Amino acid sequence: MSKRWALPLLLGIFLLAYLLPMGSHGLWIPDETRYAQISQGMLLSGDWVSPHFMSLRYFEKPVAGYWMIAASQALFGQNLFGVRFASALSTGLSVLLCYLIARRLWNEPRKSFACALLYMSLTVVAGAAGYANLDPQFTFWVNLSLVALWFALDSVSRGQRLFGWALLGMACGMGFMTKGFLAWLLPVLIALPWMVWQKRWRELLIYGPLAIVVAIAVSLPWVLAVHAQEPDYWRFFFWHEHIRRFAGDDAQHDAPWWYYLPLLVAFSLPWVALLPSALKTAWQTRRQASIGFLLLWLLMPLLFFSLSKGKLPSYILPCLLPMALLLGNALADRLRLEQGRALGINGLLNLLLGLTTLLALVYLQLKKPLYDHELHSLVLVFIGLIGWIMANLLQAFRPLQCWAAPAFGSLLLIGVLPAAMPEAVVANKMPDQFVLEHAQELGQAGTLLSNDLGAASALAWRLKRPDVALYNTIGELKYGLAYPDGAQQRVDPDRVQQWMRDARQNGSVGVLMRVKGEDELREIERLPKDGKRYEQGNLVILIFPQGAS
Repeated sequence: MSKRWALPLLLGIFLLAYLLPMGSHGLWIPDETRYAQISQGMLLSGDWVSPHFMSLRYFEKPVAGYWMIAASQALFGQNLFGVRFASALSTGLSVLLCYLIARRLWNEPRKSFACALLYMSLTVVAGAAGYANLDPQFTFWVNLSLVALWFALDSVSRGQRLFGWALLGMACGMGFMTKGFLAWLLPVLIALPWMVWQKRWRELLIYGPLAIVVAIAVSLPWVLAVHAQEPDYWRFFFWHEHIRRFAGDDAQHDAPWWYYLPLLVAFSLPWVALLPSALKTAWQTRRQASIGFLLLWLLMPLLFFSLSKGKLPSYILPCLLPMALLLGNALADRLRLEQGRALGINGLLNLLLGLTTLLALVYLQLKKPLYDHELHSLVLVFIGLIGWIMANLLQAFRPLQCWAAPAFGSLLLIGVLPAAMPEAVVANKMPDQFVLEHAQELGQAGTLLSNDLGAASALAWRLKRPDVALYNTIGELKYGLAYPDGAQQRVDPDRVQQWMRDARQNGSVGVLMRVKGEDELREIERLPKDGKRYEQGNLVILIFPQGAS
């Protein structure tokens, strides 16, 4: 792989595998509809300082991630592509960082390309690129901070070092404004032990303050602006989103310390068979400054998140770039030495996984069909699985010549799979598509009501109306609903009938209900009986005319 064609080829893969499928399926609840609506709210209200979710204060994250999604919607339209573009762009930039740091570490064109291709084809990375939330953006800023740190440490001129440390500070500032204080902590967890190990701690004392000053300069204007507008923001954000989430007895998503170990293995697909040898080689060469840096980058965040009480799979996304670099390094060395055994085993494992999945799908389709008269979706699933199988068949039997084949099988499968979901999944998990079908009638309603935050945010985003009343649901909006100006948006079951009568005096009422059990059926029973009704999966749309009882 020559230097001339590496980046254009990666760009072409980015366009085809990341950007092309983004508009092929609706927004998943609850995450995608939430981030779509919050960022759209900034465009509609002009308030770019304080995040609001359906007009209610929502202080669980800082503001920069919403800025990027809002900017994407402003540029490409308030549509599926516009909502997801920020995630795809962030992941694409992380791929570029992977290529650049690999070139700086080893200066071998094929190794640089292999590292970047491996990173962008990791199934979880490719999946995150088409999913609208803040994790790809935060991962990019963390990746940028650590790539900048390595470039600063590896530079020989004072000017390059100053630029590297300043870029590190800028990335930390933007990461902080995307997801909080972790953006400052993670680089420290890697830089501090590496500098002590290399006996370069004086360099940290000399240049570290520059990164701190830049990070503060980047984030301070918004920090002061949000404090002036919402004085309680920092109390809630610091204690609820950091202390309680990571250390409190009631931490969210509690899991055992070993939770991330099997996840890291799963996240290495479709290159899982290369992981043992890559880690073994890295450990044997850990005394090399560059390999030691990558091992710290991989292990220190993993250790930190393993020790915290609250755990989510997406927390370890920043660990995947150094893992891809170690995998790409080991893979390229095996290609150079013409050692294809590990690659052949990798292909066989992926082939077995693909065949097992295909046979299981066929069996289920014959016994208890997942797809009911949905030939288009079923064909897409088969295309994705057969592409995965054929790609890994090539690697299994021609490992040295077709070493990159699993990447294309992975990207094809991840690209088509969301668009190939069964109708039952689409109807229940992508309510914006159902809302879109009835957008004209719902858009004419004077008042909107929903009993589910995911469905409500889909309704608000599709109709560009954040003022959706919340029927017997609170969830993550508990804080915002506690404010006097937010309490009126809450509708309890015991007063919903009076609320409906009042609302219908001012116009028709559009209702989107998500019915998951007996409780939701009783909620519907409390509503008037004269509404026009549409059903899809567990979703129900009710249109009540003005004035009727």
